[in-house]
Amino acid sequence: MVSAYQETQDAHENILRPKLLQDFLGQEALKQNLSVFIQAARDRADTLDHMFISGPPGLGKTTLASIIANEMHTEIKMTSAPALEKPKDLAGILTTIKEGSIFFIDEIHRLRPVMEEMLYIAMEDFEIDWIIGQGPAARTIRIPIPNFTLIGATTKAGQVASPLYTRFGITTRIGFYPQDELAGIIRRSAQILDTRIEPDAVIQLAGAARGTPRIANRLLKRLRDYAEVLGDGIITADIISIGLERLGIDRQGLEEQDRNILRAVINFYGGGPVGAETLAISIGEAIESLEDFYEPYLIQKGYLKRTPRGRVATQSAYDLLKIRKGDTSNENQGLLF
Repeated sequence: MVSAYQETQDAHENILRPKLLQDFLGQEALKQNLSVFIQAARDRADTLDHMFISGPPGLGKTTLASIIANEMHTEIKMTSAPALEKPKDLAGILTTIKEGSIFFIDEIHRLRPVMEEMLYIAMEDFEIDWIIGQGPAARTIRIPIPNFTLIGATTKAGQVASPLYTRFGITTRIGFYPQDELAGIIRRSAQILDTRIEPDAVIQLAGAARGTPRIANRLLKRLRDYAEVLGDGIITADIISIGLERLGIDRQGLEEQDRNILRAVINFYGGGPVGAETLAISIGEAIESLEDFYEPYLIQKGYLKRTPRGRVATQSAYDLLKIRKGDTSNENQGLLF
């Protein structure tokens, strides 16, 4: 089960992932603190404390877990919470990990309650409770397990049960990357991919990457294709313009679905407020995609606001779409599905 999850990782993406903390670009405050914690644990010949990482998708939570394992000179086992269906799945992993190793659970907010309760004891006492027998003859025994470090990652920190969250000794959040940090990531990835990219093209591409390294690397690969087919293999500012236009992405990284969301709020619901579920249905999108992928960036860029009553479009959204407030001539028009 664990290996199956790891096998789904994109091989090309793994090539671009840094292996050491010094190669992990951006998130300087997080890196400085983490380097201290890792060095202290290594000096004591101890395991690193359990770590909780939250943040939007594509910002490096899985990469950071792998880096920690490399820095601690230990192995890492990876899985996702939905893959842990029964207690025996979790018990099988915990009883076979090596002393001091890293156990990474992605989307930990989706753990079943029975798994959480098993983790409580495992994280604190490095033991697990196991029931032997059935009915009146059933009894519980505690099985010792090797000392390990649990790293839990999630895009929805608020949905993690409080008793589980408080058992993590290190808690951190990865935020969106500023343009200059993304530019550094793009230059590093281009070098690994043996792709030439002009300095001004790096800046343009960084501005369209939604503050997310995963998107930056994905766009870099696609623009490399355009450069090889439509140009001389070098990613230039012109190639960036052509590629982004064909991909339906503007200079700020907004895709057509982003604009559809804003159009729906403005044209269908008078600028808001509108609930997330209603909005998701209006644009033909899953509510999870709306909340986890589209909304964070639209809110960060100032196009959308979350209020107690629902989502509201800002003046910047009206300006982006060239719609005047109170103008109903565009109502129910311009949505693309």
